[in-house]
Amino acid sequence: MERDPQDLGDDHHEERFQLCEVELAQLQLTQKEPEEGEVLLSQRRLLSAFAMEEFEFPASIHLQKMTLFPKWHLPLKLMAVLMAVAFVYTFLRDVLHPYVSKGKNDFYKIPILVLNKVLPWTSITLLALVYLPGILAALLQLHRGTKYSRFPVWLENWMSVRKQLGLLAFLLACLHAIYSLSYPMRRSYRYKLLNWAYQQVQHKKESAWVEDDVWRMEIYISLGILGLGIMALLAISSLPSVSDMLNWREFQCVQRTLGYTALFLCTAHALVYGWKKWVELKQYVWYTPPSFILACFLPAMVLLVKAMLVMPCLDKRLDRIRHGWERPGRKGHSDKDSL
Repeated sequence: MERDPQDLGDDHHEERFQLCEVELAQLQLTQKEPEEGEVLLSQRRLLSAFAMEEFEFPASIHLQKMTLFPKWHLPLKLMAVLMAVAFVYTFLRDVLHPYVSKGKNDFYKIPILVLNKVLPWTSITLLALVYLPGILAALLQLHRGTKYSRFPVWLENWMSVRKQLGLLAFLLACLHAIYSLSYPMRRSYRYKLLNWAYQQVQHKKESAWVEDDVWRMEIYISLGILGLGIMALLAISSLPSVSDMLNWREFQCVQRTLGYTALFLCTAHALVYGWKKWVELKQYVWYTPPSFILACFLPAMVLLVKAMLVMPCLDKRLDRIRHGWERPGRKGHSDKDSL
């Protein structure tokens, strides 16, 4: 006999948790050491009740004993360190230097302008760190002449968090795009726009068109949009529901081919943004290079080494090694190569 839907109002939430408690108790009675799959199934049933506060969970659930995103600890710490370094560097150049040398108060730049330089710098660095361990692994295999020797522990740990690094890079890139779109909404930008218009009238200029700046902005914005779009595809393909539908070849094509394409476009986006600034002496504040030069250094090195590895002389040798070929005299030395 079916129950009247009106009777499910106040008691529905309580009954769901009672059912979860009964299922968990039955699981504990039937097996003293339940298998991992059954425990995960029971946890999913508990989570289906949409409990948010600790007092809503059954008494047998101890949240403090459960792990909390163990794969995200290292990527988040690395992102925090990179953002802190980029923020201090940008603050010294764009805010503190004008205040010390000219007495100009540019502290209003911190919330938007300074942060919008920190975000892309950190994002492109994290994206480069996604593909750097694969290059290091390829160089190790070429050096050792075999694929049967284990990689160093630090390299294995690094490779295991590449997905998290890529997702964080995509998040920061999205924030960078949003911050950039907010530029015309700032009050300071409107004041500067009025000042530019007044100065144009004072100098009796009919047009403020600068061909060089127009081309620079058109190109680097287009490259940034393309890079962000490809990063979105990479983020979507990393979802379990999507990656499970791809075979190994398809997944490798998306993550490697499109990944390096995104890294190239983002690096080109930063270089075109700098345009001729890297040769202008006034950009080297306190003898420090512009931030876009430092941001492009690691991605450019990754792309350069990758371009060397795809050369036929190295690519064919690496392909033979990954198919089981070993350099003569390497047998029996696999364990000694592991660190």
